[in-house]
Amino acid sequence: MPIPWRVIGVLLLAAGAFAAAWQLQEWRYGRQLAEQARLNGETLNQLTQTAAAVQQAEQDKRLALEQRLAASEQTHYRALSDAQRDQDRLRDRLATADVRLSVLLDASDAAPGCNVPAAASAGSVDHATVRARLDPAHAQRIVAITDTGDRGLIALQACQAYVRALAPEHFE
Repeated sequence: MPIPWRVIGVLLLAAGAFAAAWQLQEWRYGRQLAEQARLNGETLNQLTQTAAAVQQAEQDKRLALEQRLAASEQTHYRALSDAQRDQDRLRDRLATADVRLSVLLDASDAAPGCNVPAAASAGSVDHATVRARLDPAHAQRIVAITDTGDRGLIALQACQAYVRALAPEHFE
């Protein structure tokens, strides 16, 4: 039985339409994929720019913190060296007898036979107070103790400034 040409023509026409539909669908899908790739690229670019901005902000904060810490360290080092210089000067003045340390005494509690002057000297700022001069060796030990205390207080202030610089929101 022969196949009529009309049926062949209809089949060829249907096959052509089917192929055209597939081609059209492929173009549409390709266009959608291209648009999606472009959008993904833009999103990735925005994320990269945002991450770079966040990283730059963090680096700026870190640099600012490092500068504050360096300034704080210089301030505390200067305070420490000033305290050391003052202590050294006081020790030198004590050693050369340029300065003498004394303590106030309760005049009513003076031991019998103790030769402590009852009146202040002419150059003294104390009025009618009884003072006893300390032995230079004891005075040196007292100065050493205060020097250690001063150093400890300066170190404590430096530590507190460091902690405040690291976590300022906890100290406001």
